[in-house]
Amino acid sequence: MRAGIIGVTGYGGMELFRLLSAHPEITEVFLYSSSKAGQQLSDEVQHVYQIVNHPLRSLEQLHIDELDILFCSAPSGVSSELLPPLVKNNLKIIDLAGDFRIKNNDTYRQWYRKEPPPISLVNQAVYGLTEWNSEDVKKGDLIANPGCYPTAALLGLLPLLKTDMIKSSSLVIDAKSGISGAGVSPNKGTHFSQNNDSLSIYKMHQHQHIPEIEQTIQTITGIDTKITFNTHLVPMTRGIMATMYAELEEDANSQTVKEIYEEYYSKKHFVRVYDERTNLFTKQVYGSNYCDLTFGVDDRTNRITVVSVIDNLLKGAAGQAVQNMNVMFDLDETEGLKHSPMFP
Repeated sequence: MRAGIIGVTGYGGMELFRLLSAHPEITEVFLYSSSKAGQQLSDEVQHVYQIVNHPLRSLEQLHIDELDILFCSAPSGVSSELLPPLVKNNLKIIDLAGDFRIKNNDTYRQWYRKEPPPISLVNQAVYGLTEWNSEDVKKGDLIANPGCYPTAALLGLLPLLKTDMIKSSSLVIDAKSGISGAGVSPNKGTHFSQNNDSLSIYKMHQHQHIPEIEQTIQTITGIDTKITFNTHLVPMTRGIMATMYAELEEDANSQTVKEIYEEYYSKKHFVRVYDERTNLFTKQVYGSNYCDLTFGVDDRTNRITVVSVIDNLLKGAAGQAVQNMNVMFDLDETEGLKHSPMFP
């Protein structure tokens, strides 16, 4: 198959190129850039110097008849402009931005402060949380790849919400991410001198992933709820840890919770469920497409803590996108993603 990437010089785009270049079913990868067309990839991305010699094409050079799949790793707001004419030509597309995730246009405007794409395309888009939506992904032509925080949070929470093990109104999600989650373009909030030896909270109660998590909970479980969700930057390059708290229903216990997770994920290769109260750390999934989960039931307060760790650039972005591509083309879901995490 032949793949194209828009936005390859961003962190997510770089990881997409690395994964697709080694994918056994991908014979060629075309790279597109709106600002650096005409350059070689190695001119902009130094770590591939003398390894690959790929030109960056302009968007005008994007010809759909030479592609089987197109990945768009452009910032939110850009996909809304670039992708609509391409979708109409029946090209299979996976968008890594947030433009096609939110089904309500007014909600999108409120949280993203941008104009949404046409509602017809938003309704056509399939939310690509692969472990829960694989049947729809398989039939889809436009996939809205989930955000990194929602991936970590939803994989941990959905089994418990689906089985009424927790009270949705009590949900609190405390998430922490490495600096790469903020993207390749530097800003004041990601400056080394501000983040080194420091922990910071940002977008308190205002993160754009809040409606994405709430919408997906309602779509998959039928529960209409409002969550408390806050995000923090940690002085590390990549990785997310989502620590989630909820009140248990009266008949829930540790054994039941473990059985529920095993029921939902025992056949899902990229979700690893650990024993209760396992001390997880983000480095154990570094550079991989795995999501690792653990939990702890507090009998004293009748509450549960769920912990989820992912690599924000892999399972939270490029890895999940390739996983979705595999499903779309009826390949083994793990193709091109079988490598173990990097450690230490």
